[in-house]
Amino acid sequence: MSKKITLLTFLLLIAAMTYSVAAQRHSVADTVYTFRFVPQKDMFYVPMYDNENELARLLDCIDRLMPGITNGTVPVYVDGYCNSMGSEKENLATAAVRSNRVKSELIIRRNLTEDCFVTANHATDGDYVVVRVKAPTNLPRVEEAIDGKVSDDMNSKASDDMDGKASDDTAGKVSDDTDGKASDNSQAESDGLSLPRTGEVGGGFAFRFNLLRWATLTPDLGIEWRVSPSWGLLVNGSWTSWSWNDKDRRYALWEVMPEVRYYIGSSKAWYVGAMFKTGEFNYKLSDTGRQGDLIGGGLTGGCQLRLGKALALDLGIALGYLNADFEKYEVINGVRVRRGTETKNWWGPINAGVTLVWQIK
Repeated sequence: MSKKITLLTFLLLIAAMTYSVAAQRHSVADTVYTFRFVPQKDMFYVPMYDNENELARLLDCIDRLMPGITNGTVPVYVDGYCNSMGSEKENLATAAVRSNRVKSELIIRRNLTEDCFVTANHATDGDYVVVRVKAPTNLPRVEEAIDGKVSDDMNSKASDDMDGKASDDTAGKVSDDTDGKASDNSQAESDGLSLPRTGEVGGGFAFRFNLLRWATLTPDLGIEWRVSPSWGLLVNGSWTSWSWNDKDRRYALWEVMPEVRYYIGSSKAWYVGAMFKTGEFNYKLSDTGRQGDLIGGGLTGGCQLRLGKALALDLGIALGYLNADFEKYEVINGVRVRRGTETKNWWGPINAGVTLVWQIK
């Protein structure tokens, strides 16, 4: 009875966390995102300043509004700013490259296209790029950017750009950016924005196949729901039943392992989490067999290596506690004879995986 209560408590905890995260996602209405750049430099350093958190927020917004972004009803406005170069022409050129750096990150991470963006560049105000997602609701004015200060002039420019009315000064100087988008994107990749070797496959749902389990003739299948870029809910299950040597040898089990994960960093490659594990087993690989049930849980950790647009390899391990209650038996003349009961408690590794992840949505 206590094991059933423990399982029910864990499932209720997962349901509560799911509701909390989902509610948080739908309540946040972030539409303005600011990325800082080093003065006189055009490289987009994600780990510097607060760029990593801003990128995570922007990717979450894109995931929520993806249908509208891809069909053109929700435009993504990208405004590049630079005032640290020697001339206005150099400032505009650097601002254009910075805009393309940020767009390249979104193209690589979420498979967006150039048609999703409305780009403008400015030789004023500072060294940063502002991204605005014009959702169907009313958008707030930009009130904060570098060091928490944006002039009324910048707010005016942002409003004009989003209404499709760029100033004459900007309109006369962004043609080079428009004519060179493809080449600038290619340059961005050659300068270090190549496809990441690690990272999440994307949002939505994914099937999971633990190759270590399959290698031991134990079919394993799981599914993950990526509630947001940072949070995932998983359920993995295994089942097998083998007998040989006229049923004198036995290898059978089933296991269910729900898990909650938190993905770390801008690429969301590394993760930590909590797992619950329960199941039943029947092993007889020698003269004495053991049949019973197990329950436990622990902390998980690992990383995902990106293999392609829809595939990744998940390398993970779980450390924690397992309790197994079982009876021992022997088979004499084809009859199973009970030889007592036993309880085992285990602290240490409770699960390992080399898991193929296939994104389905």
